[in-house]
Amino acid sequence: MIKILDSKNKNFDKTLDALLSKRKNKVQLNSVSVIKIIKDVKKNGDKAILKYEKRFNKNSVIAPSIKQINRTIQSLDPKVKKAIDLAYDRIYKFHSLQKFKNISYTDKLKNKLEYKYVPIESVAIYVPGSTASYPSSVLMNAVPAIVAGVKRLVMVNPGQKGKQNPAVLYAAKKCKIKEIYSIGGPSAIAAVAYGTKKIKKVDKIVGPGNSYVAAAKKEVFGDVGIEGMIAGPSEVTIVCDKFSNPEWIASDLIGQAEHDNLAQCILISKDKSIIKKVNDEIINQLKEIPRAAIAKNSLLNNGILIHMQSDQKIINTVNKIAPEHLELNTKNYKKVVGKIKNAGSICLGKYAVMAMTDYNVGSNHVLPTNSSARYSSGVSVNEFYKRISYINLSKKGIETLGPSVITLANYEGLAGHAKSVEKRIRRK
Repeated sequence: MIKILDSKNKNFDKTLDALLSKRKNKVQLNSVSVIKIIKDVKKNGDKAILKYEKRFNKNSVIAPSIKQINRTIQSLDPKVKKAIDLAYDRIYKFHSLQKFKNISYTDKLKNKLEYKYVPIESVAIYVPGSTASYPSSVLMNAVPAIVAGVKRLVMVNPGQKGKQNPAVLYAAKKCKIKEIYSIGGPSAIAAVAYGTKKIKKVDKIVGPGNSYVAAAKKEVFGDVGIEGMIAGPSEVTIVCDKFSNPEWIASDLIGQAEHDNLAQCILISKDKSIIKKVNDEIINQLKEIPRAAIAKNSLLNNGILIHMQSDQKIINTVNKIAPEHLELNTKNYKKVVGKIKNAGSICLGKYAVMAMTDYNVGSNHVLPTNSSARYSSGVSVNEFYKRISYINLSKKGIETLGPSVITLANYEGLAGHAKSVEKRIRRK
C-alpha cells in the first residue's frame, strides 16, 4: 500500500528526493490560487470574506456573539474542560521557562548598550477547523503569547459549517482571547493581515493550517509577520528497530496521517521484518478510525517506508528530510540523537509518542514543515517578542571611537555618515 524504498537501490537518493519534492510542490502550487482571494479581501473586505465563507464553509457569521460563545461552551463535557486545564498549566509552565533576560552593558568609556525584549502588540492565531477541531492549537499558540506579554490576541477559526467547537471556544476563553472570528482559509489570513471594517489588522499571524493557509501566510509575509517557519500540513518520520512494537509504530503513523491528505508519514529501519509488520498493521488499524479515508489517502500519496543499512545513513536521511516530528523509537537512540541536526521536535524512546507532545507534555506542537526545520524552529515565547537595541554614548566614547568610524564611513563612500560623527567630536 505504502511506497517502500531500499537505500541499497542505485537510484535511492533520486527517488526519495522526487517523492519529497512532489509533496512540497503540491503545497507550494496552492499559492497561485490564494493570491486572487487575498486581493479580493484587500479590495472588498468583509463582503469578500462572507462570499468565501458561504462558498467554502457554508457560514454566514463572521464574529459569533459573546452570548453564542458562552452558550456553546456550556455544552462541553467537564472531562474535556479538565483536560484543557491540565494542558494549559503544563504548556504555561514549560514556556514560562523560555523567557529571555534583557541585557545591559556599560563599557570602560561609559557607553551604555542595552538589548531588550519587547512583546509584539497584536497577534492573530489561526486554528484549523474545517475537517476537525483543535483546542490544542489554541493553547500552543496563545499560551506562549500570553507568557511574552502580547496585549491583543485574536483567534480565527472556521469551525465546521460556521459552528464553533465548544472545546476550541473554551480554550480561547481560558487564554482570555476576546476577539474570535468564525472564518478560515486564505481569506481569514488576508483579513487579519490587512484588516476590514469588522476586523482590525494585527502585527503577526501564527498557527498551523492546510496547504492553502500556508500559501496565504507566505503571500502576506512582509505586510505582516508570520512564524519563522512554515507551519503547513503535518509530518512525521519514525526510526525503529527490531525491538520496536510494530502495533505502536503503525498507530503513530496513522495518527499523523489522519490530519490531512497532504500529511507525510515516513518510516525508516534497518530491519526489513518490522517494516513489513508495520505495513500489515497499518492496513488492519485503518479500519478502526473514523478519519480512515483521509489517513489512507495521505499514506498512499505521501507515505514512505525505507529500509536502510546503517545508522549513519539513517542520520543523513533524517537530516535531509528535516521532519516536523521525529520519533527515535530505537534501543540505541542515545547514540544517534546528538547527530540529528534537522527536526522540529524529537521524541526519544518507546513511550515518547508524538501524540503526547501534541497535547499536554508542555512542548509546543506548532513546528516547521516542508524541510524548514533546516533553518527554523517551532513556536516558542521568542516568537512573540521584538528585540530592540538601546545605545547611550558618552562624550569620551564618541571621541575615542569616532575617528575609527569616520575612517570606515569614508572608505565605504558614506561621507554623510562621517560628517555626522565629525561634528560631535571635540576639536583640539
